[in-house]
Amino acid sequence: MRQHLAFSLLLLVLAGATGCEYLPDFVEKPEPHEPQVNEYASGLTAPLGIESDAKGQLWITEAGTGLADDGQLSIITPQGNVFPVVTGFPSVVSPEGAVFGLNHLLLANDTLWMLHGVEGKLYKLATASIRPGEAPLQASALAYEDIGAFVRGYDFEDDTDETDLFNLTTGPEGDLYMVDAAANAIIRRKASTGALSVFALLPPIGNPSGEPAQVEAVPTGIVFDGHKFLVCTFTGYPYPAEKAAIYQVDLQGNVSLYQSGLSTLTDIELGADQEPVVVEYGTWTGETFVENSGTIVRATPGKNTALVTGLNFPNSIERSGSKTYYIAQTFEGKIQKVTF
Repeated sequence: MRQHLAFSLLLLVLAGATGCEYLPDFVEKPEPHEPQVNEYASGLTAPLGIESDAKGQLWITEAGTGLADDGQLSIITPQGNVFPVVTGFPSVVSPEGAVFGLNHLLLANDTLWMLHGVEGKLYKLATASIRPGEAPLQASALAYEDIGAFVRGYDFEDDTDETDLFNLTTGPEGDLYMVDAAANAIIRRKASTGALSVFALLPPIGNPSGEPAQVEAVPTGIVFDGHKFLVCTFTGYPYPAEKAAIYQVDLQGNVSLYQSGLSTLTDIELGADQEPVVVEYGTWTGETFVENSGTIVRATPGKNTALVTGLNFPNSIERSGSKTYYIAQTFEGKIQKVTF
């Protein structure tokens, strides 16, 4: 039986803040040393997507409480001050208590694109005139495109009848490529016309426990390295250990395995060397996820190297500069800064 996930708030657990353990193995340093993990911002409401800009600011999507239309886009200044930019995004909660709302975002030149999983919308915001501290805009005033309607109306061979537009990147000619975690697909939006198409499908994987025989890929992150797309996957229930994968997708939409042996991947980023760095959400016990078991992993063909362990349910990763990464810990409402 298929189980749809709310990645912004995956489980109903109390996430306690504790220290992280470090594995000093990062390829950009001539000599290894412990990375520094520090709290960068707190008091956010289910933060998920992170984008950095040329001014050193972070743009953050907050899914909200699930009790009102309190999802929002916020900005964090280099001084660590947090300001709302757009408020009033729908935030809903499932009967199981999982919160659905804003997912990831993408800053392309002066345009910010935001995905909303519940609505199936791609929101668009011009950022040139945004000033931190000014009165926030209302979500209802933003331009948007209904990508979810296209996904729901598409006749997939293995149709889940659901959509959860989760993450996105730009590719050749400025086209947008969006991963849908429910449809297990990559949706392409042509920049010149806005036309939508299904670019690629992510295959299910075998389940070692045998029940069910296969689980869905559940793509959660996508990047473009100038030659190919890399897509990370979470996998569906029961989240088999070391069965999550990174897939590579060529410019014709052909999918092949890039790296395996990973678990519950929530996001992917490219390092300064253009090699992928991924985030593992945590260890699944069969009943729940273990607190403080999240990991940052450098994944190269044939080798996975843990860079930081002990993170508490990390949901996204963003690189700023060559050796700084920001991590969203959704349950705690925090952004962590990792410096190598």
